[in-house]
Amino acid sequence: MAEYRTHMKIIGDILATTRDDLQDEDGATVTYLIRKANISHSRISRILKTLVSQGLLEQLDYQGSNKYKISQTGREFLQAYYTFTNFADNFGLSI
Repeated sequence: MAEYRTHMKIIGDILATTRDDLQDEDGATVTYLIRKANISHSRISRILKTLVSQGLLEQLDYQGSNKYKISQTGREFLQAYYTFTNFADNFGLSI
């Protein structure tokens, strides 16, 4: 049975993808993020809008389409998220 992913886990996956999976500095397309996060276009659009407005992702206009890359604030958030997740896991809690 598939494990339920929380909203925070999905955000962590999106930020990690924009940090780790990109071969160049151009950023990730929405289609790429949809595939990696395994969520619908409408849901990822809402999440990306929030992440950009909070300064965790940068939205780039690349040849007429939007691409996304992690900001320095996003990197700091992701590190804090991993730290807290590991801490919670040590107590048998899931985030």
